Amino acid sequence: MRKPASIDAYLASVPPDRRAALEKLRAQIHALVPGAEECISYSMPAFRAQGHVFAGFLATAKGCSYYPFSGNILPALAADLAGYGGTKSALHFDPARGLPKTVLRKLVKARLAEIGLR
Repeated sequence: MRKPASIDAYLASVPPDRRAALEKLRAQIHALVPGAEECISYSMPAFRAQGHVFAGFLATAKGCSYYPFSGNILPALAADLAGYGGTKSALHFDPARGLPKTVLRKLVKARLAEIGLR
């Protein structure tokens, strides 16, 4: 995958079902962290606050993934993430179902606390 120039450029290349889920996720992240800066980190759409990347996302072949940019967050929230697939660095979710706002809030708040921003 080539590094996209922006989140808009990345989303333009994503199939419609996954694009809609990721656009919703993008809006939710901005609502949770007003003033978050959009960026591309590790070739994926990401969000930065006070110089620290705290969230990112990608469309996958079968769904979508959320990245907390920390190896500690997903294990720490394992009980809240039961029923989701993933890897040690990514939480996988079904684009039709989306990532619930309550789950996203916990993920973002945990990461911001980890980097000393909340």
